[in-house]
Amino acid sequence: MFSFNLTKCSDYSMLPSEYERHVSCNAIHRVQMMYNRHWLVYFCLYWMLLRRHFCCRALEAAGMMLKDMQRIPEAIQYIERASMMYVENGTPDTAALALDRAGKLIESQDLAKAVDLYQKAASVFENEDRLRQAVEMLGKSSRLLVRQHKLDEAAVSIQKEKNMYKEIENYPTCFKKTSAQVLVHLHRNDFVAADKCVRESYSLPGFSGSEDCIALEQLLQGYDEQDEDQVHRVCNSPLFKYMDNDYAKLSISLRVPGGGKKKKAPAADAAEGGAGAGEADEDEYAGGLC
Repeated sequence: MFSFNLTKCSDYSMLPSEYERHVSCNAIHRVQMMYNRHWLVYFCLYWMLLRRHFCCRALEAAGMMLKDMQRIPEAIQYIERASMMYVENGTPDTAALALDRAGKLIESQDLAKAVDLYQKAASVFENEDRLRQAVEMLGKSSRLLVRQHKLDEAAVSIQKEKNMYKEIENYPTCFKKTSAQVLVHLHRNDFVAADKCVRESYSLPGFSGSEDCIALEQLLQGYDEQDEDQVHRVCNSPLFKYMDNDYAKLSISLRVPGGGKKKKAPAADAAEGGAGAGEADEDEYAGGLC
């Protein structure tokens, strides 16, 4: 069985790193250690007596070991506890990164939990005025909300992203977030909110007359007029087709209310016009020549 004699360490300040080296040398030892829960708790408490930061590391390491054993929900609990202690210990950046890693671990199993973890990471970064990192976490959260079809929450999350990008003066990305907002609102059947997003974006430097602006105006016009052809053409343009995958799916699946209407092809219009003229000629000479 796995064993590690604490009394053999003459310098207890070196205990955490020595234990880490000892456990890492053999994967089997790591598995055995995780099955001995009492031993793990004892060691975490021992680390806490030495330095509080080492306890954070112990909890996160335990979470990663549980991940290796495919016990993901338990792993997330350990990493969340570690992140809370990182914040209390004055290392919020490490806490946010731990939450980001936890979100990636759980994403394939529990989207709602992943959203919660990314939002917590964003909040930690925002409190530290690290808006670039915060908005990256919010972006992950927004996409997962769209994937879950939680469009009301997604709309709020994307607006937060847009505000942060505006604050750091990343205006081209603000344009892209406006496009994402419009797609989300139209899927919510809220044309007024979609139109408002575009109107508010006119205040962004460079938006008016941009490719994004023109495409969104055409999309809203087609949607409002129930012109299915125009909506389909805009949504299948490269501007929308090459968005993040979750938003690209929204553009492909967008339908105008009531099924919409398709414009008739010019050839069909001409054919109908010719047929109408022929009928008029027949009516004119129906009574014979005078």
